[in-house]
Amino acid sequence: MSGEMLFVFGLLAVVAVAMASNRFRFDVIALLVVCALSLSGILSVEQALSGFGNTVVILVAALLVIGEMLDRTGIARTVGDLIARKAGKHEVRILISLMLASAILGGFMSSTAIVAIFIPIVLRIAQETGVSKSKLLIPMSYAALISGMLTLIATPTNLVVNGELKQAGYDGFQFFSFTPLGLCILIAACAYFVLLGRHLLPKRSSPNTLVTSKRSAVEMFRAYNTEEKGLSYRLTPGSEFVGRPIRDSGLAAAYGLRVLSVLRQRKEKTSSVLFGDASVELRQEDQITLLGKPEAHKQLQAHPGVSEASLSQSQRNRMQWELGTSAVLIHPESSLLNKTLTEVEFQNRYNAQVIGMRRNGEVLPDFKHAKLQASDSLLVAGSWESLDQLRRLNHEFIVLEEAKEQTEKVPAYRKAPIALTILAMLVAVSVLDLLPLTITVLLAALAAVFTRCMTMEDAYRSIHWNSIVLIAGLLPMADALQVTGGTEFIVDGLMGLLGSAPYSLMFTALFFLTAGIGLFLSNTASAVLIAPIAITTAQIQEVSPIPYAIAVMIAASAAYSTPVSTPVVTLVMEPGAYKFGDYVKVGVPLLVITWLVTLLVTPWLFPY
Repeated sequence: MSGEMLFVFGLLAVVAVAMASNRFRFDVIALLVVCALSLSGILSVEQALSGFGNTVVILVAALLVIGEMLDRTGIARTVGDLIARKAGKHEVRILISLMLASAILGGFMSSTAIVAIFIPIVLRIAQETGVSKSKLLIPMSYAALISGMLTLIATPTNLVVNGELKQAGYDGFQFFSFTPLGLCILIAACAYFVLLGRHLLPKRSSPNTLVTSKRSAVEMFRAYNTEEKGLSYRLTPGSEFVGRPIRDSGLAAAYGLRVLSVLRQRKEKTSSVLFGDASVELRQEDQITLLGKPEAHKQLQAHPGVSEASLSQSQRNRMQWELGTSAVLIHPESSLLNKTLTEVEFQNRYNAQVIGMRRNGEVLPDFKHAKLQASDSLLVAGSWESLDQLRRLNHEFIVLEEAKEQTEKVPAYRKAPIALTILAMLVAVSVLDLLPLTITVLLAALAAVFTRCMTMEDAYRSIHWNSIVLIAGLLPMADALQVTGGTEFIVDGLMGLLGSAPYSLMFTALFFLTAGIGLFLSNTASAVLIAPIAITTAQIQEVSPIPYAIAVMIAASAAYSTPVSTPVVTLVMEPGAYKFGDYVKVGVPLLVITWLVTLLVTPWLFPY
């Protein structure tokens, strides 16, 4: 074993530990890999950066735009609402409907996006039917993972493995090449959850966990904030607060009170509502709504410059028209992770104010100083325009619930027929192989912009840039293993153990090797590393590499066993009030079932 090979294996171990610790951003780790491979001299600068020009990376970015098109035109939500209406109150029917819908939709858009869209739908169904949400969310998220086994474009891992096949001189897969296998796995998964899996899942419906029906802003506030209350005050003549911007008023520093809104009377007897931005200058006769602990309100009420005021019905209506509240979930890939609300300057950045936080189903009293974690849920107040912007930032937040005062809107619902036409043309051109897949998807993404299903700014926002950097940064790791002989070393080890054994044993070894690595690295990273090994092994055995490639692809998508393997399953942990052991108890049997179905069906579709 050469020194360069040892360096690459050591680097791989460091990457695995760093990712498993969940203390560092995955995209930063990937960029450090690029630098390490270049500085060590194992790869040239051009080779180390080659991942950023790889067609797989371009393809993944364009597919994320297609997924955003389906979301913005309301197609995905329409399917979810149809389930809510048609499935009735029967648990099994709801379960199967959700799994089929998330899997089929996920075949054409990001699995993470599917789960983000379906979480509020599932919670609403659970609230309206009485079925425990914890019986539905994990099956829905696992079905979203299985969607990656249905079509070539469904997940980056498929594209990575397909790219490795083409780079090795093979034809690769067509759009629906392994759809029959994916459907078999989906049917087996549905049967598993109906017969056994749903009984292994907990039944948690405690009041300390999230629910989502259309609640009023007041009801949402009570669910997120147990110590503070909101009261309105009028600034009387001579008040020391008049003429000062909110940030310098002393309301926060001296009393611990936060300004949620300012109701200001105009000369023409009409009022306007201002969000409690730190720069707003307070004026005489302003009615300010303050949030704080009861003792803080008592202290302020003794102040001569303010008087407690009640809002008229017309004023309440005006405030509801201008300001709203939403419950949002912190995305597992959010740039806000491990930072406090103060550090990220939440109010200045998003023109919205966090007025409550829940973690693991419990209210966090001192949330202002808590470092944000994946799946923390925040209650946010602001203008409806600001809250709509939060909805669009779907890499940072997932909107769980909006106050019933807000009418749910889909930005471009009239464009749904156009979006469906674009999707149908994408599938048709891909199936007929009329154009290279990358060009086909790029044209579809451009068509979404040209037909105004979305703007170019929406398209850029829809791309998970951290995922793009992760894939581009880790692709050269496979090249480094190849250059240093690391791939050959691993293949020789596998051949020494299983070279004379039936192909099914090598297939099984590659499947569980990929699944095992996926417990510590991302599933995309495991595909990047194992795909070249699988192909080289097949070449030495003088058999078709397609079955072994299938083993890697399916295992990479079958990240059921822990809540940290992929954001697809991490997202449902907080809304479903799941614990780590729930994933192990339900996910490991499904992983075994997936392996067994793949082992039995693959040789029929793709002979060795």
